[in-house]
Amino acid sequence: MSEEKYLQLNNGLKMPIVGYGTWMASEEEITFAVNEALKVGYRHIDTAPVYLNEKAIGNILKEWLSEGKINRSDIFVTTKLPPPADRLDLVELTLRKSLEDLQLDYVDLYLIHTPFTVVLDEKGEFKRYEDGSIVVDPRTDHAAIWKEMEGLVAKGLIKSIGISNFNLKQIKKLMEHCTIQPAVLQIEHHIYLQQPELIDYCKSVGIAITAYSPLGSKGVGALNKMVGVERELPDLFDVPEVKKFAEKYNKSPAQVLLRWIVQKGISVIPKSTNAKRMRENKDIFDFELSPKEIEQLNKLDANVRIVDFAFFKGVDKHPEFPF
Repeated sequence: MSEEKYLQLNNGLKMPIVGYGTWMASEEEITFAVNEALKVGYRHIDTAPVYLNEKAIGNILKEWLSEGKINRSDIFVTTKLPPPADRLDLVELTLRKSLEDLQLDYVDLYLIHTPFTVVLDEKGEFKRYEDGSIVVDPRTDHAAIWKEMEGLVAKGLIKSIGISNFNLKQIKKLMEHCTIQPAVLQIEHHIYLQQPELIDYCKSVGIAITAYSPLGSKGVGALNKMVGVERELPDLFDVPEVKKFAEKYNKSPAQVLLRWIVQKGISVIPKSTNAKRMRENKDIFDFELSPKEIEQLNKLDANVRIVDFAFFKGVDKHPEFPF
């Protein structure tokens, strides 16, 4: 049975294969949840400035570190360069603000959150159209941003750098210009959106994959409604094959979905603020799906994207869309 609980990154560092995602949780929720996650044994925490929870996470990390419950080397913290900061003059400033909020001297992984930039208004807030949707600027120099991030590695502010939501064309182009190769690509990945060509390429060049929304993301529906986008999102827990394997192994559908991903050598960052489900999401190393069962789930790929960035106005007009 595969018991590998870390992914070896291309720079020699290790990343816990099961992490805790923190998107779309209030400050109060995340304060409880991150504390509970650390109690359960999560040691990989994924956040971002746009999640508006780095300060709350920082307070919990400071408490655990100052009380000696964990050492800094025990935890793997990921945060991201947010879409408005895809500008050369903002990269270091933005990282330093994240470090201040997280109350850390360095982050283990820093990702370019999106391959596109969003526009800020005169107040420093997201510039929006009349319908409330966010204005997207398609002009982003990924190679130049990456050079800035490489410089932050040299300064000791980041251990590893990577990308999020980049497509195959963008990754190949970045690879032509980088000195430090991306360590991780974080993408939406689940049974209905598998992106095998993208994943196969990344694995062939030594880029590890992290799957976000591995269980789906019901919160995206609320974001879409804010900008007038109505579409039904799939319930991954209700898929017959998933339910059948859950019953067979006496596991939850979530555990089956996560085990399917982890067995393929991909890390996962499921998010929950429910203590019981948080424990279940981490308890996936005492069973193993058979090769036939893996293949049955592989065949469910339908190219159904849940996080399609519909809440960003005009993102589908970006010359390099979809991401």
